[in-house]
Amino acid sequence: MHNLQHRFQQFLVWREHAISARYFTMILSIFVGLFCALAAHVLKSIIEYLHEVAKNAVEASDVNYLFFVMPIVGIFLASTFVRYIVKDDISHGVTKILYAISQRKAVIKAHNMWSSLVASSLTIGFGGSVGAEAPIVLTGSAIGSNLGKAFRMDRKTLMLLVGCGASAAVAGIFKAPITGVLFTLEVLLLDLTMSTIIPLLISSITASVVTYFLSGSDFMFGFTINDPFTPSRTPFYIVLGVLCGFISLYFTRGMTKLEASFGTVQSPTHKMVIGGIMLSVLIFLLPPLYGEGYTTITALLDNDAVRVTENSAFYQFRDHFWMLFLFLGLLVMLKIFASAATNCAGGTGGIFAPSLFVGCITGYLMAMLVNYTQWVRIPEKNFALAGMAGVMAGVMHAPLTGTFLIAELTGGYGLFVSLMITATVAYMTIIAFEPHSLYAQRLALKGELLTHHKDKTVLTLLKMDDVIERDLQKLRPDMYLEELVKVISRTNRNIYPVLNKKGQLIGIITLDEIRNVMFRPELYTKFQVSDLMTAPPTILSIHDSMESVMKKFEDTQAWDLPVVENNNYVGFVSKAKIFNEYRNIIVQLSEE
Repeated sequence: MHNLQHRFQQFLVWREHAISARYFTMILSIFVGLFCALAAHVLKSIIEYLHEVAKNAVEASDVNYLFFVMPIVGIFLASTFVRYIVKDDISHGVTKILYAISQRKAVIKAHNMWSSLVASSLTIGFGGSVGAEAPIVLTGSAIGSNLGKAFRMDRKTLMLLVGCGASAAVAGIFKAPITGVLFTLEVLLLDLTMSTIIPLLISSITASVVTYFLSGSDFMFGFTINDPFTPSRTPFYIVLGVLCGFISLYFTRGMTKLEASFGTVQSPTHKMVIGGIMLSVLIFLLPPLYGEGYTTITALLDNDAVRVTENSAFYQFRDHFWMLFLFLGLLVMLKIFASAATNCAGGTGGIFAPSLFVGCITGYLMAMLVNYTQWVRIPEKNFALAGMAGVMAGVMHAPLTGTFLIAELTGGYGLFVSLMITATVAYMTIIAFEPHSLYAQRLALKGELLTHHKDKTVLTLLKMDDVIERDLQKLRPDMYLEELVKVISRTNRNIYPVLNKKGQLIGIITLDEIRNVMFRPELYTKFQVSDLMTAPPTILSIHDSMESVMKKFEDTQAWDLPVVENNNYVGFVSKAKIFNEYRNIIVQLSEE
């Protein structure tokens, strides 16, 4: 073992001299793509096997009581695995990646290379109403991060390899290389440069090729364009885009509120019981909520809505338009409850699949309603396809990802214009109400979210600890002017904090304020610091975001402001220090 480690260290030394970091990053991106494709294949295989077992258990016309039991079993197994084996929070995979990037560390724990895979396969395989995509994206990013750490790559390269892992994971699980790259650029917010785009492309292509080799070249959803796009239907796609935008808003806010409600339950066991029962009841009443929902999507893209009612009480009413419409509408409205219950109860999964599920049904419902009026005829399956792009674009705030994903999933490139119209309008609709995607909301509230806005990105990367000056000479309120002048003579600062015996800030002394008395010796024993000190324009908290700090500087027009923590003095922050650190980060971001 020791000999192996020694050889590896020798290889690292040789690599640093023989292969440039840029080219070695490209080599690593190939391996990231390979490992991500294998992980995605394993995950899909387990889920498909468990789904097939459940599917073959009953006839279509029967009420499947397994739907009531299996989700609870899956959540129990997944939560037990996480609690006692992983012993770490692995939920909200994409949010964790965003956080890692926002910290400029791009360090993702090694266990994420396998823990999310195991937990999500148990969750979804037994019927959890979530998607496998977010867990596999976290798995892929962890592979990229840890592979980079193993080969001692610098921090910037680690961030790029995290993006490569995410791109490869999306490309591998969907057979969608373009979408993989766009997802990383739009959702994970990596800057678009040639030094970043090439490794992302290599990882995505590698993952796609390996996936094609393992599972064939068929599209994930078979789709035949029988009715091509015509400009006359543009208004309908615009209306669908607006509808998808509002459905995305409902999805985002509903999911956030449900997660907050579950967050008030302290006991993990209680969460598991409440969420498990809630999920099982929903799936028992509405079986299409079982699992990822891809069976439902396939049925609607085949223009066979009746098939969706199998194993439900609605099966006997499958030929009644309004009952079918009601059934599909309930699926749209209740999918978020099933997804939130799955994750909050202890399961592991993402929102990729739920957003595709909701979008597909939304588009199909609109087309059903229009056709029912007999005013004009529009193809249901085309609008189901466009609805998938619209809701995904709205929920993820990623119109390009939504457009290309649906095109690559189905081969529906002939409807590219309609997909783009719907996705763009949906995105424009939701951003009027929600500035951040569901992934980014938690980080945005904490001020830890990176954006493509350069100034905001720099302020996000800039931390309070980087700019606090802690070496200023402290003053006591009972000090006489004579002693104060001696302190000033020993330092080169123009501002001094005044603290009480408890270390609390009670005022400040500035040279400008005392200049008229400090050179008059006859006053040295007549004035104390308490007589000369003034209140600071405002006080900063050590927990303030840099955006908040800059706003306070702007509002007060001050050049130096004190920082406190729990009412105790910490130090000072100056504009000059902030600008200096700002320039340093700009230089780092600009390096190729």
